[in-house]
Amino acid sequence: MHTMWKGTISFGLVNIPIKLHSATENKDIKLRNLHKECQSPVKYEKVCPVCEKEVGNDDIVKGFEYTKNKFVILEEEDLEAIKEEKEDKSVDIVDFVKLEEIDPIYFDRSYYLSPNDGGAKAYGLLRKALEETGKIGLAKITIRSKEHLAVVRIYKNTLVMETIYFPDEVRDFQEVPNVPEETNIVEKEIETAKLLIDQLTTTFEPEKYHDDYRTALLELIEQKKNGEEIATAQEPAKKDNVTDLMEALEKSLNKTKKQKKSTKRKKSTKKTTSQKAKAN
Repeated sequence: MHTMWKGTISFGLVNIPIKLHSATENKDIKLRNLHKECQSPVKYEKVCPVCEKEVGNDDIVKGFEYTKNKFVILEEEDLEAIKEEKEDKSVDIVDFVKLEEIDPIYFDRSYYLSPNDGGAKAYGLLRKALEETGKIGLAKITIRSKEHLAVVRIYKNTLVMETIYFPDEVRDFQEVPNVPEETNIVEKEIETAKLLIDQLTTTFEPEKYHDDYRTALLELIEQKKNGEEIATAQEPAKKDNVTDLMEALEKSLNKTKKQKKSTKRKKSTKKTTSQKAKAN
C-alpha cells in the first residue's frame, strides 16, 4: 500500500512514528471528451481571455479574489513561508471524545495509520488504550499545506485517521430552503411508515451493496470492445524540420517572385517615362 505521508502521532509525551495510507479509492469510470469528427481527445489549455494567448506555468501567479475582479496577489515565497511554519509532521492529539458525539456530516476522508520503524509497541499501546476506554482521539494535522481537524480511532485491528471539517466549513442547516417546520400527519400514516422501516431493518453488511451504474457501464464498454465498436484517435500531424524548411522556402520563393514582378513593373514604368521624355 502506497505511503503518502510520514510523521508521528503525539499525545502527551508519547510520540509514535507512523505512515499514512489512503483508506479509500475512487472507482468512478473516467470518460474522456473526444472530437466527434476524428475521435481525438480534446485538449484544455490555459488561455488568458484578455491577451488571447496560452499562458505557461511560469506566467501564472496565485491571487485571492476578495471582491469582483479585485485580487490580492500572493507570492510563492509568502505561501512557502506559511507552509514551512504550519507543516509540522505530526498528528497532534489534543482531546479524547466519544465517537457518537460527532455527527457524520463532519467526516471527510479516511486514512490507515501504520507504525513506522520502532513504533510498533507505542502503536499497540494507543490502540489498546482507545479500545478499552471506548474513546477516539481528536487531533490536528497538516496535509498538502492545509490544516485539518481529524479523529484517530480503531477500525478492525488498525488505527484509522479520518479528517473532519471545521465547524465553520459545515453550512448552517437553517439556510436550507423549503424545509417544513410542522406537517399534518395522521397516526395511521406514521404507523405504516414505521412498519415499513421495521420490515427493511437489517444488519449492515457492506459487501452486499454494489454500484449498479458502474457495473452496467463496464458491461457496456466490454460489449462495445468485443463488437469492435472502437474509435481510434487520429495522431496529430507532426511538423519536422524538413517540412518547416520546405514551407519557409516556398514562402520565400513566392515573396521573391512578387518582389521581382514589382521591380519589373517599376523598370518598365521608368523606361516608358524616359522614352516619352526623349520623344518630346
